[in-house]
Amino acid sequence: MITYKPSQKILKKYADVLIKYALGSGTGIKPGEVIFLQVPESAKPILSPLILSVLEAKGHPLVHFVPEGTDRWMSADRLFFENANSDQIKYVPKNSLLGRVKDCDHFVSIIATNNKKDLQGIDSKKLMLRQTAVKFYKEARDKKENAGKLTWTLGLYGTPAMAKEAGLSLKDYWAQIINTCYLNKENPISEWKKVSKMVEDLKNKLNTMKIKSLTVKGKNVDLIVGVGEKRKWLGGSGRNIPSFEIFVSPDAGKTEGWVKFSEPLYIYGNLVEGIELKFKNGKVISVKAKKNEKLICDMVKVEGANRIGEFSLTDSRFSKITHFMAETLFDENMGGRNGNFHIALGASYKDSYDGDIAKVGKKGWEKLGFNESAVHTDIISTDDKTVTAYFKDGTSKVIYAKGKFTI
Repeated sequence: MITYKPSQKILKKYADVLIKYALGSGTGIKPGEVIFLQVPESAKPILSPLILSVLEAKGHPLVHFVPEGTDRWMSADRLFFENANSDQIKYVPKNSLLGRVKDCDHFVSIIATNNKKDLQGIDSKKLMLRQTAVKFYKEARDKKENAGKLTWTLGLYGTPAMAKEAGLSLKDYWAQIINTCYLNKENPISEWKKVSKMVEDLKNKLNTMKIKSLTVKGKNVDLIVGVGEKRKWLGGSGRNIPSFEIFVSPDAGKTEGWVKFSEPLYIYGNLVEGIELKFKNGKVISVKAKKNEKLICDMVKVEGANRIGEFSLTDSRFSKITHFMAETLFDENMGGRNGNFHIALGASYKDSYDGDIAKVGKKGWEKLGFNESAVHTDIISTDDKTVTAYFKDGTSKVIYAKGKFTI
């Protein structure tokens, strides 16, 4: 049976975009820097191009090759969760992981799998316990990143299993990746810099507005999001390839209303469909789902996962993603007729603070409404919606409608 394979030329362009553009906040790596390359077995063809790109840029590649059926903490996924007790689930090699953060300047993670449903049926409480156990690693990375000493990016490598879940042939699945990441262009990095400039212009306009709150209204949403004090909108930083979204970490205590999400959510090896959330005083007070409701309910019970850590909008004029990809990395950047908005339940992005991050302590973050959690789960809607900004002077303005920013 003949199956589609992206050419080495395409994979090298992809690697160059990740290493020579996305890292360094859109400037690429510098000579002498250490780049942690986390590549699953199912994405092995892109490993050599990544190593070569790092070497060409005079960096030091540190390879973490993850066998199929093994998670990034080097535990056998299904076998582990089926047989491990709570103490074993909570164990992670803390010194090793913290040493990784200390040694590396940049992290590249490739998303790929030959089994999208490897953890289907596993007790979701076990999955949440594991997620909480590795929170320290995320916090260590965030601390170094917020100090300006670490950057990261994500890429997607398509497999037959992933294409099947998206309802596409492998060739068509890769066509979405290639078109969206400009790998069909002679100089993809140049294309990304053009897009980054357009995102930057919109982001700057938003950051000149003194937005107090946002409303999102449509057939399947009626939501109020309090933006909070000293906030700045983010986007176009090279984190994630692709990334067309423009987002902010709002005041987690000021969300009200309800939303029905149009897109399914793949999380912890499971598919959750038909998610509906209701908020009151910043907290989720009702969770419904047509499929795997227990998983999303258990996730919301994790500390901080019942509040919003991110609010995001994607302009349909930027994104070339035209089909559901069954991977959040692409789905949260979907364009199409209506663009998309999404929220993330869980951790905030502290770099959404418009000030010196180093001077804000724990109590300061709490007062500002930045959310803390071991999870950060994006949930997406591509339905039509209108977003209105309400300003501190009492006026208002529609900033997003029919899938596009209107500012």
